Amino acid sequence: MSEQFSVDERSGLENQIDQWRAWVLRRRAITPDDAAELEDNLRGRVADLRAGGLDDDEAFLVAVKRMGNLDDVSREFAREHSDRLWKQLVLVPEAPAEADRRWRDLGVLIGLAVGAGIAVKSLLALGDDEAFGLNVAFAVLPFLAAYFAWSRRLPGRVATVLVGMTAAVAVAVNLYPFVVTDGSPGMTYVLTATHLPVLLWLLLGVAYTGGAWREHARRMDFVRFTGELVIYFALIALGGGLLIGLLFGVFGVVDIEIEPFVQGWLMPFAVPGAFLVAAWLVEAKKSVVENMAPVLTRVFTPLTLVLLVAAFVALLAGGPLTAVDRNLLILMDAILLLVLALLLYSISARDPLSPGRPFDWLQLALVAAAFAVDVVALTAMVARIADAGWTANKTAALGLNLVLLVHLLGTGWLLWQFLRRRGTFDAVERWQTRYLPVYAAWAAIVVLVFPPVFSFA
Repeated sequence: MSEQFSVDERSGLENQIDQWRAWVLRRRAITPDDAAELEDNLRGRVADLRAGGLDDDEAFLVAVKRMGNLDDVSREFAREHSDRLWKQLVLVPEAPAEADRRWRDLGVLIGLAVGAGIAVKSLLALGDDEAFGLNVAFAVLPFLAAYFAWSRRLPGRVATVLVGMTAAVAVAVNLYPFVVTDGSPGMTYVLTATHLPVLLWLLLGVAYTGGAWREHARRMDFVRFTGELVIYFALIALGGGLLIGLLFGVFGVVDIEIEPFVQGWLMPFAVPGAFLVAAWLVEAKKSVVENMAPVLTRVFTPLTLVLLVAAFVALLAGGPLTAVDRNLLILMDAILLLVLALLLYSISARDPLSPGRPFDWLQLALVAAAFAVDVVALTAMVARIADAGWTANKTAALGLNLVLLVHLLGTGWLLWQFLRRRGTFDAVERWQTRYLPVYAAWAAIVVLVFPPVFSFA
């Protein structure tokens, strides 16, 4: 562990202690109070060693080594405080101060969830499917952003900028005269509707971080939050689907038509409400659910690698690259995005100070396979564009694949350096969070630039 610290490029005793504290807090059995106690112990050791003539770096490394193996410390804490993890599963803790705060947070969020439901219901009442597709993200995500702005005490200047940017995007996309042919919107509308939630989600990340978007740790927290939110929302959706099925069954037995109520009232409030409640649960139980990440990534990484190999074979067996089916290329992009999401979630759950392990090699193989698929898909796209010309859809697909290619290339190189002990896993982590704004920039280009460039067709 001391070797990992020695290769960290950040200098300064406080920076090193901050990194050590963040690593300690990732142990699920250690609470912030425990970490503070351990930090006091560490600082005392450092002070004694500095008094003995060592410089800051030397004192820190020796003190950490003398602290012992923190995995053993974590297990000891878990044995002595085994009831902690079970108490974390309770929605409202026993401590009065903590319980009051949790109830207050939940009350604010439920109020915002009702507001999101009213906004979605209002959109549906307009009876305009195209307007709904463009504005449904505006009807839900600002309410979640408001919750984070309230809970994080977002600075007024940052909140004003976020509101202004969101309002500007909303006005622009709603004023765009998208072309409708035979009752169906054109490709620029589809691209705008699909990329807009990505742009708004990354803007939401600024609110989540409390405005500290430039801090690597806060951006990585947002990556973890996104992954855990997907898990919670999926679980809530499965349970809600079961309850709705039982509701249909019960009212069907007595010949009461319940479908208009479910479609017209229940779903517009239930779906955004479940989304916001899932976000609250992630915030309340983050130390419990993130323990699922290593299990999920270890199950799905090898399966996704097999899927990528199969996709690579399908691309090569599809005949000349100019003849590759358009739908197959779209599926390739979906698979690559799945790989990226899995990779980000796996990296966010890993201890950056742990040495390279066999699973890291498996991840490198996943990145290499994704890179190979992306190269073949890019070649096919360029061939199709050369053969049939540029369209909004082809340009968007080409740009997305180029963005993914650079991301995969950087990740693969840094992973390779780490596994060869010529780099740190911290560098792999930082590459992921530093690259996130590239996706926001590309989504903004597709949403705001593509429609006028391609004549809103």
